[in-house]
Amino acid sequence: MPDMSTHEPTNLIYTGVAGTGKTYRLLQIAKQYTDHLPKMDDEDLLGQLLQGLSWREVVCLIFLDFQSKKQDLVKVPELVNHEFFTKKATQNDREKNLSNTAWSVLQMHCSITSETVSYKNRASQAYFDKDNSGAWYLLPESMGLLQDLSQELAEFQQAQHDNQHHHNQMLGQQRFSMVSFHQAYGYEEFVEGIRPVMSGAAQANNSPSNQTQMSYAVQDGAFLKLCQRAARDPQQRYAMLIDEINRANVSRVFGELLSLIEPDKRAGKPNAMTVNLAYSGRAFSVPANVDIYATMNTQDHSLAPLDMALRRRFRFIDCPPQPDLLSIIVDASSDSSDDNTSATDRSEAATIDLSKLLSGLNRRIAQTLGVEAQLGHAFLFTVSRLEQLQTALIEQIIPQLAQAAGGQVAVLQYIFGDDQQPTNKQFIQDSQALINDGLPHSMDNQNNGSAQHSMFAGQGSFLSQSMNMGSYTINADLIANSGEFNNAVLYQRLY
Repeated sequence: MPDMSTHEPTNLIYTGVAGTGKTYRLLQIAKQYTDHLPKMDDEDLLGQLLQGLSWREVVCLIFLDFQSKKQDLVKVPELVNHEFFTKKATQNDREKNLSNTAWSVLQMHCSITSETVSYKNRASQAYFDKDNSGAWYLLPESMGLLQDLSQELAEFQQAQHDNQHHHNQMLGQQRFSMVSFHQAYGYEEFVEGIRPVMSGAAQANNSPSNQTQMSYAVQDGAFLKLCQRAARDPQQRYAMLIDEINRANVSRVFGELLSLIEPDKRAGKPNAMTVNLAYSGRAFSVPANVDIYATMNTQDHSLAPLDMALRRRFRFIDCPPQPDLLSIIVDASSDSSDDNTSATDRSEAATIDLSKLLSGLNRRIAQTLGVEAQLGHAFLFTVSRLEQLQTALIEQIIPQLAQAAGGQVAVLQYIFGDDQQPTNKQFIQDSQALINDGLPHSMDNQNNGSAQHSMFAGQGSFLSQSMNMGSYTINADLIANSGEFNNAVLYQRLY
């Protein structure tokens, strides 16, 4: 395999309006950072799990394995006879004095406040303690330090399960981490932070084994964990995938790492930088084999703008709507049976070209609301029938445009070509005009109620609060899939 560490780091952001396939691109990139390895037998899996681990890590792993089987207390003979311990001894060509090794690890990493263990040469970090019966257990406060081991154990157990049930002939090893930013996302989740750690481990002095304990520890965030994996595997490239990067305060999320992600400041590069992390104080630099990909929705004006410093550190690729990806609806129910029309004309009258429909809508949207209010092709990508198009208009497209237009009837009617059209052929109707034309209030209220029900099903309450529902109405025939809205020619007006 070629040395991937020689590739220059990639920092890339895909930008565009909603529905242009930005998140889909991240998912496709994730496949490039996934290795499919031939399935190994249990011995190979076990050897891979233990390779490179210290005796202390192996002992911790054994305790975690017992905990996963609802056993918190472990005696030394159980520990020494565990398959992890015997396999590690085989890897180290050890056959004798295995119990002494176990005792040495347990006592060296025993709690300084232990009332059952007297040992002088203790390590600075404690992981274990012993109860009055001679059984050992993991300290609850150590659980936050064992998250990586817990993850490795979980992956090993899952791989064992796959082997036993002959599922998945190929095992996937992911070299990426994917997160979605939001307004509350911060440095603590991305880099590191002090967070509570819950544990149900048994305590000494006859404490109930099912009692939940809580402690606080500095825990690594998603990006720091990925960087640590990449640093241990310099021959491979790793990727941080960030969806909706501008939904969070990026300066706060990256913190001191904002300078370190620049390609020339990565570890081993000419201008390499190292900083001390805010909570742990550890020295850290971003490995050169970590790539960062993100998406940014250009319509999110209400959210914090992307920090200009981040713009200098990323390349930006625009993702415009792609109408050409959309299909053509053939509507056999359209009223095109006029004997005076040719077969070709009747065929065209019974089809709806979604590519032309989206292009026409976006042209008028750009004229009235700006290019950043355009619709992405994903809104219509799965549409293949007239009923699906009607649903997309009622539940997604019209609500989004109504919010962008602030509920202005004139703007919405222009976008949908409703001006100069009779009321029964308007996608968007003026509620006040309906009343002025003498239509019963009950009909108007019914239309409003139907529109409101369809438009806001599954939508956040902020949407209903942000527009004046009394100003416009979705045509009741469109909602009911009846009247003129059964004819393809009405939708061709949107081209």
